[in-house]
Amino acid sequence: MVFGVTVAIAAVGYLQIPETFLFPAHFTRSTADWLWPRNLALLTPPAIQLVIMLGFFLLGRAFTKNHFAKTQHILEPAIRLILMVIAGCQLGLLLMGIGSDLDFFRVTAGLCAAALMVLAAMLFEAERHSYGGLRMPWRVVSDRAWVIVHRGSALVSALGAVSLGYAAWSNPGPGALILTISAVFLVLPLVAGLLTLLTRRS
Repeated sequence: MVFGVTVAIAAVGYLQIPETFLFPAHFTRSTADWLWPRNLALLTPPAIQLVIMLGFFLLGRAFTKNHFAKTQHILEPAIRLILMVIAGCQLGLLLMGIGSDLDFFRVTAGLCAAALMVLAAMLFEAERHSYGGLRMPWRVVSDRAWVIVHRGSALVSALGAVSLGYAAWSNPGPGALILTISAVFLVLPLVAGLLTLLTRRS
């Protein structure tokens, strides 16, 4: 559904935004030094969504049925969140192209920053539980490892929230905001997984 909404927004953009329009993607002071052609800009979010959906599909197929059943409740909201962030960026392109004053890129970055700060607080205070906390392919072997994994992930989540909040406030341009959002959502699970691996023998 979210992918369909993103494609629909792109279709509206093709109808409402002139073909020669260039999206300012990055600003140096008040001058745009990075521009996106309309066609490339509007096609990029749906293309990224397709790649992400394919990646999650292949990940699900790689799991055993038992493992997939244990991680499905994490994978489904994760892919929805990622697709919704991309759809928000697509909406930002449309609003920019039609001349709206609402900068939805900054709104999206700000909402992501707030969500990450809440996540950081939850991870930091999480107590060890069979069904609570982070769900990883690798088992958290001890109470000490649980604390390291969750508090380390909480710190990364908080740093990501601060980075996104600063980016939304300073407004470096849609391109820089998208790269910052992507980096934060990529680094957080990678760090969490790495911490889980490093503490397997603790």
